[in-house]
Amino acid sequence: MPEKLTLKVVHYPDPVLRKRAEEVGVVDDSVRETVAAMLQTMYEDKGVGLAAPQVGLRKRILVLNPSGDPESPAEEVVLIDPTLVDLSGPKTRMDEGCLSFPGIFAEVERPDRCTVKALDTDGNPIERTFEGFTSRVVQHEYDHLEGVLLVDRMSPAEKVRNKPDLEELIETYKRRKAKA
Repeated sequence: MPEKLTLKVVHYPDPVLRKRAEEVGVVDDSVRETVAAMLQTMYEDKGVGLAAPQVGLRKRILVLNPSGDPESPAEEVVLIDPTLVDLSGPKTRMDEGCLSFPGIFAEVERPDRCTVKALDTDGNPIERTFEGFTSRVVQHEYDHLEGVLLVDRMSPAEKVRNKPDLEELIETYKRRKAKA
């Protein structure tokens, strides 16, 4: 039996987080294996969403479960090669966290609704509209596919407030690179 794919979340300022992810194109077993490993990693890290660049893969794949509960697989959403086709509704501000920015939160304003075209895990085209918290998670993970990060969405005041934690992530990254 082949070894199960295991993934690890990469942290800011890893350069892979800044690169626009590439189209998947064809959904095959390796893509489905990646999706399963991403969901597993998201749950292990206590997240509600995860984009492929966050595990070092430059692929346009995002997964989420707004409950964050691995016992609620019916709430899982998988979007392969997603395109945001509409953002609508009132804009709301809410604290967001990010697995690539552990322990850091920032208030981010986003529209309440989004409509996405994507492929499902069978490679079929789908179009779905999300609202509220689920829409926020989709938009946050979509940002990752475009190389847009939580720090980019922070207000100047949020950047000042989070500066010590951001600097610590940068220093940790530099130490890790120096050892590699």
